[in-house]
Amino acid sequence: MSRPKTPLVPQSRDALTRFKIECAQEIGHLSYIKENNDHYKGDVSCRQNGLEGGPIGGQMVKKMIQMAEQNLK
Repeated sequence: MSRPKTPLVPQSRDALTRFKIECAQEIGHLSYIKENNDHYKGDVSCRQNGLEGGPIGGQMVKKMIQMAEQNLK
């Protein structure tokens, strides 16, 4: 079963997009986000897409964990 494409709180979509852009900028992958690079990627392998976009999601998770840990203190 695939994950839903919409956030649990639809009003948070803009904030999540800004957060994704911020995280991509921190690790130097700003050119790989959809908002800056919306071209056809059907000819790109899954491996290559994962190498380009995967670190952005990883950075987002790291930052969310840091924020949650700070809120617990």
